[in-house]
Amino acid sequence: MKTMIMGAGSLGTIAGAIMTRKGFDVLLVDANEEHVDALNRDGASVVGEMNFNVPVKAVTPDALQGQFDLVLYFVKQTANKPALTALLPHLHQRSIVVTMQNGVPEEEVMSYVGREKVLGCAVGWGATWIKPGVSELTSEEQKMTLDLGEPDGTMSERVTEVADVLNLICPTEVTTNLAGIRWAKLLINSTMSGMSAALGCTYGDLLDNVKALACVSHLSLELLKVAEALGVTLEPMQGQDLRMFSFKSEDEMIQKFAIYKALYGPHRLLKASMLQDLEKWFKTEIDAINGVVCVNGRKTGIATPVNETVFHVVKSIESGKLKPVFENLDFFKLPAMP
Repeated sequence: MKTMIMGAGSLGTIAGAIMTRKGFDVLLVDANEEHVDALNRDGASVVGEMNFNVPVKAVTPDALQGQFDLVLYFVKQTANKPALTALLPHLHQRSIVVTMQNGVPEEEVMSYVGREKVLGCAVGWGATWIKPGVSELTSEEQKMTLDLGEPDGTMSERVTEVADVLNLICPTEVTTNLAGIRWAKLLINSTMSGMSAALGCTYGDLLDNVKALACVSHLSLELLKVAEALGVTLEPMQGQDLRMFSFKSEDEMIQKFAIYKALYGPHRLLKASMLQDLEKWFKTEIDAINGVVCVNGRKTGIATPVNETVFHVVKSIESGKLKPVFENLDFFKLPAMP
């Protein structure tokens, strides 16, 4: 399959480097011209949990030529419009576009390229862009996973074919519950990451503050209610049934604090990628994370006040009306117990 990786940031660069090292011909596409020049000149360097360098082929979107059978689409959702518009001339009738983004991106990508072209894939590992040509794998290599599926949950021949390609990157599981995996990952991103961005703090700062951790708990509860109203059954994450975050009283909520501390304690120093974007004056993916919970809450009649507060605080930081500081916690009001 003639294949490109569109959006060769940290994840895309590492995926392309691994595939290339294993002998697969893949083109890396990215709008950062300095990064593209470094990839072509020096090769792709992967550091952290992997350490290697491999020559790769890279271009900017305006230099793309020809049509592609398979597109691994890693572009941040904030750049969907220009990226997908640039991609359209390079697709043919049977092209496959695999959404490898945060949130629940399939519907928007379908609106550009067509419903019949899209597969969804949840990426179960993390990375950090260090500098042009260099990305850091921040997850242990043996724990890297991908979950691939048809958006409608059916099994198809093309899913198996694409899974064979993705297995070059890391173990890939074909799922019939893509929505359940998407919403499970959305719970992780909208809770600790959402609050980290809104308060300009580390995960450890959230774990050490009772009110902040109560907000995290309500963020989880709101998402679980919205997912249930949508008929989505969340898939387990790292073997954990995420329904364990549900609660019906303040005492029960406080009992859940120990679970958050056990799960996130090893990541105390972590800052959300959205916070890193804010610190660089970049737009965040808040619309695709807490924003998705809010929009679907309104559709289903489920109140999502804490997700709404995260959304509006982060938007206010983006616009310069607020700064990413812990004092933003004052904007949060805890809902009454269910």
